[in-house]
Amino acid sequence: MAETALKGLGYLDCEVSILLTDDTGIRGLNKKYRNKDKPTDVLSFPLNDPYMLGDVVISVERARAQAESFEVTEGLEVGRLLAHGILHLIGYDHVKGGRQAKRMREKEEDLMVLLKKSVLA
Repeated sequence: MAETALKGLGYLDCEVSILLTDDTGIRGLNKKYRNKDKPTDVLSFPLNDPYMLGDVVISVERARAQAESFEVTEGLEVGRLLAHGILHLIGYDHVKGGRQAKRMREKEEDLMVLLKKSVLA
Protein backbone atom coordinates (compact mmCIF):
# COMPACT_ATOMS: atom_id res chain seq x y z
CA MET A 1 0.00 0.00 0.00
CA ALA A 2 2.79 2.42 0.88
CA GLU A 3 4.61 1.74 -2.38
CA THR A 4 1.43 2.33 -4.39
CA ALA A 5 0.67 5.57 -2.52
CA LEU A 6 4.22 6.87 -2.91
CA LYS A 7 4.26 6.09 -6.65
CA GLY A 8 0.87 7.77 -7.03
CA LEU A 9 2.31 10.90 -5.44
CA GLY A 10 5.41 10.84 -7.64
CA TYR A 11 7.79 9.77 -4.87
CA LEU A 12 9.42 6.89 -6.70
CA ASP A 13 12.71 6.48 -4.82
CA CYS A 14 11.56 7.27 -1.29
CA GLU A 15 11.06 5.28 1.87
CA VAL A 16 8.56 5.44 4.68
CA SER A 17 8.81 3.59 7.97
CA ILE A 18 5.51 2.13 9.18
CA LEU A 19 4.70 1.04 12.72
CA LEU A 20 1.49 -0.86 13.39
CA THR A 21 0.58 -0.68 17.07
CA ASP A 22 -2.41 -0.64 19.42
CA ASP A 23 -4.18 2.21 21.24
CA THR A 24 -1.81 1.98 24.20
CA GLY A 25 1.26 2.28 21.99
CA ILE A 26 -0.02 5.19 19.94
CA ARG A 27 -1.32 6.95 23.06
CA GLY A 28 2.20 6.91 24.52
CA LEU A 29 3.63 8.44 21.34
CA ASN A 30 0.81 10.98 21.13
CA LYS A 31 1.50 12.05 24.73
CA LYS A 32 5.28 12.17 24.30
CA TYR A 33 5.41 14.03 20.98
CA ARG A 34 2.14 15.99 20.86
CA ASN A 35 1.35 16.37 24.57
CA LYS A 36 -2.06 14.76 23.99
CA ASP A 37 -2.78 11.98 26.46
CA LYS A 38 -5.19 10.00 24.32
CA PRO A 39 -5.02 7.43 21.56
CA THR A 40 -5.39 8.52 17.95
CA ASP A 41 -5.66 6.60 14.70
CA VAL A 42 -2.50 7.77 12.91
CA LEU A 43 0.61 9.81 13.65
CA SER A 44 3.21 11.07 11.19
CA PHE A 45 6.78 12.05 11.96
CA PRO A 46 8.39 13.78 8.95
CA LEU A 47 12.17 13.59 8.67
CA ASN A 48 12.56 16.37 6.08
CA ASP A 49 14.86 14.13 4.09
CA PRO A 50 14.43 13.78 0.30
CA TYR A 51 14.66 9.96 0.40
CA MET A 52 13.54 8.88 3.87
CA LEU A 53 10.27 10.75 4.25
CA GLY A 54 9.59 9.73 7.83
CA ASP A 55 7.52 7.47 10.04
CA VAL A 56 3.81 6.66 10.00
CA VAL A 57 2.31 5.05 13.10
CA ILE A 58 -1.12 3.43 12.86
CA SER A 59 -3.24 2.06 15.67
CA VAL A 60 -4.64 -1.18 14.27
CA GLU A 61 -7.02 -1.29 17.24
CA ARG A 62 -8.40 2.14 16.30
CA ALA A 63 -8.47 1.23 12.57
CA ARG A 64 -10.49 -1.90 13.38
CA ALA A 65 -13.06 0.10 15.38
CA GLN A 66 -13.29 2.81 12.72
CA ALA A 67 -13.69 0.24 9.94
CA GLU A 68 -16.66 -1.23 11.79
CA SER A 69 -18.11 2.23 12.41
CA PHE A 70 -17.62 3.34 8.78
CA GLU A 71 -18.78 -0.07 7.50
CA VAL A 72 -15.62 -0.70 5.47
CA THR A 73 -13.02 -3.44 5.63
CA GLU A 74 -10.14 -3.19 8.07
CA GLY A 75 -7.72 -3.21 5.12
CA LEU A 76 -9.48 -0.26 3.54
CA GLU A 77 -9.33 1.73 6.76
CA VAL A 78 -5.65 0.92 7.32
CA GLY A 79 -5.04 2.03 3.71
CA ARG A 80 -6.84 5.30 4.35
CA LEU A 81 -4.84 5.94 7.50
CA LEU A 82 -1.59 5.11 5.70
CA ALA A 83 -2.46 7.48 2.84
CA HIS A 84 -3.35 10.17 5.37
CA GLY A 85 -0.08 9.68 7.23
CA ILE A 86 2.02 9.77 4.06
CA LEU A 87 0.32 12.98 2.97
CA HIS A 88 1.36 14.56 6.26
CA LEU A 89 4.94 13.42 5.64
CA ILE A 90 5.08 15.31 2.35
CA GLY A 91 3.60 18.51 3.73
CA TYR A 92 -0.17 18.25 3.52
CA ASP A 93 -2.11 19.49 6.54
CA HIS A 94 -5.71 19.80 7.65
CA VAL A 95 -5.38 21.26 11.15
CA LYS A 96 -6.39 24.80 10.20
CA GLY A 97 -9.23 23.62 7.95
CA GLY A 98 -10.17 25.60 4.87
CA ARG A 99 -8.38 25.14 1.56
CA GLN A 100 -5.53 23.12 3.06
CA ALA A 101 -7.92 20.58 4.55
CA LYS A 102 -9.92 20.37 1.32
CA ARG A 103 -6.75 19.84 -0.73
CA MET A 104 -5.59 17.10 1.62
CA ARG A 105 -8.99 15.38 1.61
CA GLU A 106 -9.07 15.40 -2.20
CA LYS A 107 -5.55 13.95 -2.43
CA GLU A 108 -6.46 11.29 0.13
CA GLU A 109 -9.47 10.33 -1.99
CA ASP A 110 -7.24 10.12 -5.10
CA LEU A 111 -4.87 7.79 -3.25
CA MET A 112 -7.75 5.61 -2.08
CA VAL A 113 -8.85 5.15 -5.70
CA LEU A 114 -5.32 3.96 -6.54
CA LEU A 115 -5.18 1.65 -3.53
CA LYS A 116 -8.57 0.14 -4.28
CA LYS A 117 -7.57 -0.55 -7.90
CA SER A 118 -4.16 -2.01 -7.26
CA VAL A 119 -3.83 -3.31 -3.72
CA LEU A 120 -7.20 -3.59 -2.05
CA ALA A 121 -9.12 -5.08 -4.98
